[in-house]
Amino acid sequence: MRRRNKFRVMLAFLAALHAALLAPGFFAPYSPAEQNRDLGAIPPTRLHFVDAQGHFHLRPFAYRANFAASHPDEIQEDRSIAYPVRFFVRGADYRVAGLFHADVHAFGVEAPAHIFLAGTDELGRDLFSRVVFGARLTLFAGLLATAISLSLGLLIGGVAGFCGGWVDSVLMRGTELFLAVPWIFLLFAVRAVLPLHMSAMQTFLLIVAVIGAVGWARPARLVRGVALSAREREFVSAARGFGATNFYLLRRHILPQTLPVVWTQAALLVPQFVLAEVLLSFLGLGVGEPSASLGNLLSSLQQAHVLQTEWWMYAPALALVPVFFAYHSVSNALASRVNSIVS
Repeated sequence: MRRRNKFRVMLAFLAALHAALLAPGFFAPYSPAEQNRDLGAIPPTRLHFVDAQGHFHLRPFAYRANFAASHPDEIQEDRSIAYPVRFFVRGADYRVAGLFHADVHAFGVEAPAHIFLAGTDELGRDLFSRVVFGARLTLFAGLLATAISLSLGLLIGGVAGFCGGWVDSVLMRGTELFLAVPWIFLLFAVRAVLPLHMSAMQTFLLIVAVIGAVGWARPARLVRGVALSAREREFVSAARGFGATNFYLLRRHILPQTLPVVWTQAALLVPQFVLAEVLLSFLGLGVGEPSASLGNLLSSLQQAHVLQTEWWMYAPALALVPVFFAYHSVSNALASRVNSIVS
């Protein structure tokens, strides 16, 4: 029961996270492309409950931040005016699920103050807003690539297991070839020969297609094993005896038997493909500026001074930790259920 509750909590967390990322602009106080050149590379905004006069406030507030005149590398707060954090405020326009426009944000402060929960980058862009928008691109790239990979694996593995004979031999030799080559190096090789200068949408679709096309081999082998076992079941023989076609048997009786394995593989592949997108963008082979993805947000860490002084630039990597943990927990729970069914 305890494991089942953990599975439900993690599944609900992932569902809520992906649903929230359909409208990242609502949770991001600023546009990911909005620049504040006078506030470049500043640490996260400090939220206060006690003002300069010692009065306690139930609503958190922020002060306007500026670089100190005497020490240009230090941030000082103008404590003459407190700017309370307000909820459901109007701000930059954004799209919800790419369908309609909205301008209401979950929180914000009045100008000229700013609320930078994760600090800013070198161009003065709000890192928290860019992480939210970047998480949408990166996570949905992992989901779409997983859908492509599992579709190929389900088709190839199902046909190989159901048909057997020379069809099985040919398809499995191709699968073993893909398994023998480290998929990350294959991914680099395929992406390196493709055009680099494309629009953000073209690059996103290309990355999804490339990642999905190189990751189908392992799911295909697992699906093939289930299909080999399922085709010998009595209900399959009975359906064949009543004149059912091979396509009907494959669609109605064989492939449904593979779904538990497919769902388990999905929970395993999504974080792997998310990491693949992050790595490609980190190395400059994925989605580039000014679009935000967690990979190109982390690319600034290649600079020594950022590693040493701008500790808040690690925020994109920290955002991935709970996502990976949730997917790992879900995949373990699904694998345990599949093993219990098999045994």
